[in-house]
Amino acid sequence: MTEDGNVLITVVDRHGEAHELEAPTDMNMNLMEVCKSYELPVKGTCGGMALCSTCHCYVLSETALPEMGEDEEDMLDQAFFVEDNSRLGCQLRITEALDGLRVQLAPEADD
Repeated sequence: MTEDGNVLITVVDRHGEAHELEAPTDMNMNLMEVCKSYELPVKGTCGGMALCSTCHCYVLSETALPEMGEDEEDMLDQAFFVEDNSRLGCQLRITEALDGLRVQLAPEADD
C-alpha cells in the first residue's frame, strides 16, 4: 500500500505491457473503473452490472479474492477465452485486500 492508503495493482495489457496502478480504497471503485481511469482498454459496456464481459481479466497473483457471485459466474459461462483464473473486473471492489493484485486483460472477442 502507498502512504496515502491506496493499493497497488498491476495490470498487464493486451500487448504484454505491465502498468502499475494506484487505486483508492475509499471511493467504492471496482477494478474495471480503475482501469478506465488510467485509460486502459477496458470497455465496461454494461457499467459494472456483470452483464457483459468487456472487463474480463485473468488473475495472475495469489491474491485472496472475494467469492464469485452468481451473476459473474453466469456471464463468464457465456464469455470468450475463459480460463480457471478468469474474473470480471467490475465485480472486484477495491479494498486493502487487493493490494499487490496482478491481472492480465483477456483478449477481446472478435466482432
